[in-house]
Parts: sequence; C-alpha cells; structure tokens
Amino acid sequence: MKVLFSCIGKVLHKAVHSQLQVINYLSTHMMAPVYKLTYFESKALGEPIRFLLSYGNIEFEDFRIDYDGPEWQKIKPTMPFGETPVLEFNGVTAHQSVAICRYLAKQVKLAGTNDLEDLEIDTIVDTVVDLRLRIDEYYYEEDAEAKEKRKKPLFEETLPFYMERIEAIVKKNNGHLAVGKLTWADLHFVGVLDYLNYMIGKNLIADYPSLQAMEKNVLNLPGIKEWVAKRPVTIN
Repeated sequence: MKVLFSCIGKVLHKAVHSQLQVINYLSTHMMAPVYKLTYFESKALGEPIRFLLSYGNIEFEDFRIDYDGPEWQKIKPTMPFGETPVLEFNGVTAHQSVAICRYLAKQVKLAGTNDLEDLEIDTIVDTVVDLRLRIDEYYYEEDAEAKEKRKKPLFEETLPFYMERIEAIVKKNNGHLAVGKLTWADLHFVGVLDYLNYMIGKNLIADYPSLQAMEKNVLNLPGIKEWVAKRPVTIN
C-alpha cells in the first residue's frame, strides 16, 4: 500500500509540475502584450516611445519605414489618420505620440501618483510640444524668403523664451521636468531632443547645465542605455 501511495504521489507531482510549466509558458509567451511600433527611419516622435518601452524592459518590434519609399504609400491608408507613430498590441492600434507615451508611462510606473502630479507632467510635456511646433514652422517652411523671416524671431526670441523657463523648472525640480522626480516627461524631452537639435542645426541645451545633467541621467538609465547602444544610427 505504501508503495502504491508513493507511486500515486510521484505521478501527481509530475502532473502538477507539468501544468505549472504550461502555465508559466503561457504567461510568458501567450498572455504578455506583443508591441509593434511603426514609425519612420528616424528618432523624432518615435524615440520617446522607444525610450519608455526600453526603460520598462518591454520587448517590441521596431518596424521602420522609409518616408519616401513605396512601402509607406502602401501602408499609409491602413494607419489611423494616415500618420505615424502607431503602436499595436493585444488588438489595439494606438496613435498620437504623446497619448502613447502617457499610456506607456502608466505601465512602467513613470506617471504621476495623483491627478495633480499628472497635471504638472502633462503641462510640461505640452509645453515641449509647443516648442517643437514652433521649430517645425521654421524647419518645414518651403519658401526660402519666408523661412529666413522666421529664423531671427525663432532663434533670438522663441528659443531663449522657452529654454530659460524649462531650465529653471528642471533646476527647481531636483533635476527633473516635473514633480521633483523621474517621470515620463524627462524621457519625452530627451527622446525628442535629437530631432529638435537637427531642425535648428545646433544643440538646444548647450547653454543650460540643468538640462544637460537631466539628459545624461536619462541616457544612463538601465534599459535606455542599452537601447541607445544598439539602436540604428540616424541623423534625427
């Protein structure tokens, strides 16, 4: 009888162990969201999203397309509003880069801990977006004469106006853009910085030591440091 119970126990143990292995496999390979980021062959608006995914050690397909190539014209009609970046996961197709960042920030614990913190984070992120749009107006102006007219007020008025205030915010917030700690606002700013630098032809934070320190801290974060080391080399 003891031998019988012993055999039954061994069989049950093996069965339970096998079931646990199946559950672990499903949890790891079947139930975890599979992320696919579709964006152009650049950092620009896609890089803050890549930063957040990398910071959270979330595996993702970095699907890059040539803006001037036939592939983009083929898939453009399938994109929401015909634009990128687009993040796909679990049957969801999300667009709007800041909205995607805000969602991912919650997943990787870089959002605010209450509504007031989220308001402060959103405010500075929207301010950075405003700055980018001002730079966009200059960079993407096709009329040479009109572009030249935009240059002086941008470089002598708009950029100093924004950058001096953003620098002061970081200095006041313990080296961060909001709430005195690391949030997705920091990752968003550093993520788009190369793109902004490319459009104005110089280092936007060259004269702002607090922002330089923040950039260094973000680029040295685990996950982001590894991503930067392996990401494709692009000019913006």
